[in-house]
Amino acid sequence: MPRVLLTDYAWPDLDIERAILAEVNAELIVAPDGHEPTLIELAHNVDAIMTCWARVTRPVIDASDQLRVISRLGIGLDNIDVAHASTRAVIVVNVPDYCLDEVAEHALALIFALARKVAFYHGATKHGRYNLKAGLPLWRIKGKTLGIVGLGQIGQCLATKAAALGMRVVACGRTPKSVPGVEWCSFDEVLGQSDFISLHVPATPETQHLMGAAQFARMKPAAFLINTSRGALVDEAALATALQQGQLAGAALDVQQQEPTDLKQPPMNDPRVIVTPHAAFMSVESLVDLRTRATRQVVDALQGQRPPHVVNPEGYTSRAE
Repeated sequence: MPRVLLTDYAWPDLDIERAILAEVNAELIVAPDGHEPTLIELAHNVDAIMTCWARVTRPVIDASDQLRVISRLGIGLDNIDVAHASTRAVIVVNVPDYCLDEVAEHALALIFALARKVAFYHGATKHGRYNLKAGLPLWRIKGKTLGIVGLGQIGQCLATKAAALGMRVVACGRTPKSVPGVEWCSFDEVLGQSDFISLHVPATPETQHLMGAAQFARMKPAAFLINTSRGALVDEAALATALQQGQLAGAALDVQQQEPTDLKQPPMNDPRVIVTPHAAFMSVESLVDLRTRATRQVVDALQGQRPPHVVNPEGYTSRAE
């Protein structure tokens, strides 16, 4: 009987996962927490690991001599030691396109909330303060410039939606791309021209604190920052200082450096900052897609087949040899 360790999950039940794993008579082991000591203990002699946000480190990977596959319940891979998995001939898979519309829509919702002060007014009225002037100024979305940092699948999806609203869209990234309705610019040009800047790049050593003091200083004082990608991209201390100094007008952070974040500390406690709890990927539709495809790839690997989204082909090649 194959054994599959689930490190953590963000939905109310595991019916989908259990039903698919039952096809190969696999036992599902659910970790009570995602801490490394717990995962090392539970990973002993498992054939597969499924993980949402918990870190699958080298010691966790080495806990099982028969580990064949690590399946990421998501897109990003910064919580998995992919390089070490490859040396162990363990394939790593993800679901790279399950929530493109959800993240783009969440980023767009945050743009509206910032421009129209929706969150601010809602919080005020729920506490008995009905005061239009308290949230001014308000901004028209049409005609404003949206800067997209990272024009991958989600960035392109957001660009299409924003352009349909009459926004001017500029973008930058590692590789220049020609996308209808999008002006390709340098990073500095995006910082200086944009009324809204939305981040859509992965967390890597190169993108650590991509937005720091120098970058905030180049932004328009009336501009807003939106991050639905990874918390490591933003230097939160520098963001707090930039807000205090009036270098930008506000921010919306669906992801944070530490999750859950301390809502009592700056910049999270600033009324100009909207915080959502890493929710951009979530919808009824995206969860069914994610859970089904992530688990199906585990079954493929357990049956000796190559899953559709192997991110480390060298690991697959090593195992085949």
